[in-house]
Amino acid sequence: MSEIPLSQPDITDAEIEAVTSVLRSGRLSIGPRQDLFEQLVAERAGRQHGIAVSSGTAGLHLAMLALGVGPGDEVITTPFSFIASANCILMAGAVPVFVDIDPQSMNLDPARLEAAITPKTKAIIAVEVFGNPRHMEKIEQIAQQHEIPLVEDACEGMGGICHGRPVGNFGRVSVFGFYPNKQVTTGEGGMIVTDDSRLAEACRSLRNQGRPSGNYQSHGTLNRGGVWLEHESLGYNYRLSEIAAGLGIAQMNRLDEMLDARRRVAGMYMRRLMDWDDLVIPTVEPNCEGDMSWFVYVVRLNSSYGKTERDRIITGMRRHEVGASNYFPCIHLQPFYRQQHGFKKGDYPIAESISERTIALPFFNKMDETQVELVCHTLKVMIQREQLLKR
Repeated sequence: MSEIPLSQPDITDAEIEAVTSVLRSGRLSIGPRQDLFEQLVAERAGRQHGIAVSSGTAGLHLAMLALGVGPGDEVITTPFSFIASANCILMAGAVPVFVDIDPQSMNLDPARLEAAITPKTKAIIAVEVFGNPRHMEKIEQIAQQHEIPLVEDACEGMGGICHGRPVGNFGRVSVFGFYPNKQVTTGEGGMIVTDDSRLAEACRSLRNQGRPSGNYQSHGTLNRGGVWLEHESLGYNYRLSEIAAGLGIAQMNRLDEMLDARRRVAGMYMRRLMDWDDLVIPTVEPNCEGDMSWFVYVVRLNSSYGKTERDRIITGMRRHEVGASNYFPCIHLQPFYRQQHGFKKGDYPIAESISERTIALPFFNKMDETQVELVCHTLKVMIQREQLLKR
């Protein structure tokens, strides 16, 4: 059998036709497909506005700027996430304040949140780690009580539902990401969604070099009488191309089908791994279980194992052509954060302990029973080898 990759985009003839249709149209940027893609994502999240951007990272950065986050401000977030959820705070000139995680959900622990709030707290970025929206309602309540804007980092949770609310519907503003390993991909891309009209207008301007927000015609003039080379503020080239938007529309039209496929693969893993004493498998809040949007399938070794054993297991799986990875290294222990901000091991012990024992297994829509069985068999052999080494 050939190598089983860690992830793989689900591209069909519908996506290929959508992209070639854009190329035939001659309109490659700032056009009708962007508008439709924004509408589809906003509707799925139960939001009034969608603002397409070049990446989830770009979306988080613009959310910070639109909320007025800047030098001297603090923004609370999790140390257990992809680094972009903290980097966007630094990009705005503010200071990230980490809060340790809940060991079951691996999301920011709401029980620890209030102690981190200070008069300098300008916003909270809560990440739905691996697509799990657990605790988001509670975090939203705390943010509202303290009148602090909540930014929902929904980059890993497209299509999920919890307590009857879609992922992307929590807080003042939410951000999706569309990298190739996500539930929906545009190659590279992201989407800001919000009900706040002024925030949406600010993000539309900021993504487009600070030009006045509006619908641009192909010759570069504003429908409302402005000019293409008029810039109201310092902005960025964070636009999403029509090619990417066309791909995104085709993917959104298949979203439910793809979510079902991912739940099927997660179920295959769960049935095979649930009785392994050496592993802790993902848990989902009962109210969210049937509507979970699986981004990846991450297990972790029990507390009798450490980073050394975990790394050897991952290396062994890769040697046998089974993709595996260490999702996620703690953000505060990344070299840049250690050197520039003085973080050290022991600052967030729960996140650190979990981070040292996680293993992301191959996970993509078209995985079959044979592939899942091979992944689980290889994982078991690698774990048994570690048990022998302990003796």
